[in-house]
Amino acid sequence: MMMNKQERLENRLQPKIAEFREGRQTLILSTLSADGFPHISYAPFVRLADGYYILISEIAEHTQNLLMNPNLSFMLLEDEQNSKQIFARHRLTYKANAEVIARESESWAQALPALEARFGEIITNLSGLSDFRLFRIEPQTGRYVKGFGQAYTVNGNDDIDFVYLEPGHKQITKEA
Repeated sequence: MMMNKQERLENRLQPKIAEFREGRQTLILSTLSADGFPHISYAPFVRLADGYYILISEIAEHTQNLLMNPNLSFMLLEDEQNSKQIFARHRLTYKANAEVIARESESWAQALPALEARFGEIITNLSGLSDFRLFRIEPQTGRYVKGFGQAYTVNGNDDIDFVYLEPGHKQITKEA
């Protein structure tokens, strides 16, 4: 059976997206303050089947913002020193929603051991503090940028929806 162009693209890119994502340990978070200003921060994460999990303190501004407004954007970004071209760093960005996970819930029971496996004893220590909250972040729509002219719209499951940059970058032409 012949695969269409979309299927070939997904088969090629989904493993690259997964490898890129697994190579990152932190999410760059963009939340909104009560007065409507964007706030940028970061948090270590673990990804499970139903979303990304972060354990953050109520003392932090991003936590207060998420408690007031669960809408956010987040980014996974290639490290500068690993980038072949600083203007075209690999990145995966999403619009997303966050929800607080109750300590007694099944989600807490699954996410905490996964965070501990990834980050060690610090998770045990932080989760024992009353001001730390576990959030599940559910990605909605996003964009995977692999380089110049290589941007793809993705859904929350990292499925490729379509090539974003059409017709792409254009050269400035000099007028006579």
